[in-house]
Amino acid sequence: MKVLVIGAGNMGLTYAQGMSKSKFLKKKDLMILDALPEKIQTLKKEAPQFDVYAKLEDCLPKADIIFLAVKPYHSAELFEEIKKMVKPDQILVSIMAGVTIETMKESMGVTKVVRAMPNLPAQVGKGVTSFTSSPEVSRLELITVESLLSTTGKALRVSNENFIDASTGISGSGPAYVFYFMQSMMEAALKMGFSSDDSKMLVAQTFEGAVELFIQSDLSPNSWMDRVASKGGTTRAALDSMEDNNVKELIKEAAYAAFDRAVELGKED
Repeated sequence: MKVLVIGAGNMGLTYAQGMSKSKFLKKKDLMILDALPEKIQTLKKEAPQFDVYAKLEDCLPKADIIFLAVKPYHSAELFEEIKKMVKPDQILVSIMAGVTIETMKESMGVTKVVRAMPNLPAQVGKGVTSFTSSPEVSRLELITVESLLSTTGKALRVSNENFIDASTGISGSGPAYVFYFMQSMMEAALKMGFSSDDSKMLVAQTFEGAVELFIQSDLSPNSWMDRVASKGGTTRAALDSMEDNNVKELIKEAAYAAFDRAVELGKED
């Protein structure tokens, strides 16, 4: 099985690096293509695990699975190129936000399409990628795609594209919400007199520890809050302040704003 990744940007390269460690791929089974000459030179020098290409016609015909990892505004031009040489049995996996399966099928004259929504922690092997597919992708083919997506963390198969847009609002954009909260806590720590390094350590370790507690137990976040917050104590004062300021509802509204924008992008496309 040969896999081609089109686009060596952050996410394309992240998936290529993850898949290069997969037991499903042998040496030189993984190809990567980019349009920038300087990126190609860097990859040839620093990434011997990939076969690096500059021209689509030199690599696309060889691929069984093709990952589309370009910016959505480059998609129309890329689809036009792919249409000229794609084969019916090739599977296309898109990680382009807002580009629908129907658009890809019509634009490239293909049937086997998987649409996926990754997130930034994939860069450290802690990502989550939701994915769905056109009916023409077989169960066995989906298992293969899932195994490749899982090389950067976890993969979640969803029943339709609505859940891809919804996962954009939760996991796709979600790391930014966490960073927003972390930044606020770090600024509070700085104001309390901690140094920048100490503020970063306090906040980062607090988040890491809380997440690990949640993962290793069956307790809900509400249950953990009850364990931490005693009546009349410091934590309860903080949580009461958040409730008084409607923070929970504002976070939900933010997630829905991302979800709604993902739907809009699909319609614009």
